[in-house]
Amino acid sequence: MAKRKRITTVDKLIKEGRGIGFGAKYKPWITIQDVPSLGRVTRLKGIKTERQHQFLSDMERNYFYFLEYAENVIDIREQFPLLPLEDTLLIAEELGIEHPKNPKNGEFIIMTTDFFITIKNNNEHYNVARTIKAADELMNRRILEKFEIERMYWQKRDTDWGIVTDNEIDKVIAYNISSIHGYNDIKNIDCFKEIETIELQDLTYEFIKRIVDGNRIMRTICNEFDKDMSLEKGSGLSIFKYLVINKIIEIDITEKIDVNRMIPIINIKEESVKKVGSI
Repeated sequence: MAKRKRITTVDKLIKEGRGIGFGAKYKPWITIQDVPSLGRVTRLKGIKTERQHQFLSDMERNYFYFLEYAENVIDIREQFPLLPLEDTLLIAEELGIEHPKNPKNGEFIIMTTDFFITIKNNNEHYNVARTIKAADELMNRRILEKFEIERMYWQKRDTDWGIVTDNEIDKVIAYNISSIHGYNDIKNIDCFKEIETIELQDLTYEFIKRIVDGNRIMRTICNEFDKDMSLEKGSGLSIFKYLVINKIIEIDITEKIDVNRMIPIINIKEESVKKVGSI
């Protein structure tokens, strides 16, 4: 009876579209609604996938920012299921390891990998799997046993798998990307919704000229820009963030973005400036 219930549950989730699809059509196997007891959960609208991503920890969210900013990453699928269940059960048996179970009813559960990532390199696509875990938790024997099942699962599928710890996720870089992430589409920013496209393009080009010519505090440049252009306060800062997240201008992303200081512009990518024309 218990086995029939387990299969029904898995089939139900698959029927819902969990764990399948690509890009905007993908649905994670585990959602925030499935784990209401967890405190550090986050929903974020993805730039690459244009869908809501769901993260069960701060580390997952921060790693996601890195993936969003990476130019070679074209798809990000979180909470990816290791299906079919029989495969991980067999691996656990081969290793002599107890397969994870639901603590409430003792049923075997579908294991998941935190991120299944599609990368483009020289016009070729390939997938990698990444698990996120705090470094100090890697001393836990049971956690390592579960990871061994996960490692073998991906090895049998010739897929690169690895563990990413908090030591490898720079919090300054994650903070910087988080502070500009929501500015990817400048037309969705409140202060620009009523501005015509051609005018918005002209404003963006003008702002680029000012930050190149002005070796001054970024907030000062932005405030003067808003005043000179008769724009709502904060408009110039929004354009700055739009330029950075779209990599139209290049700054040192490893240094905390502080608009109350000078922010050197390392480079302006001519091919990226064309994005301004497509606003």
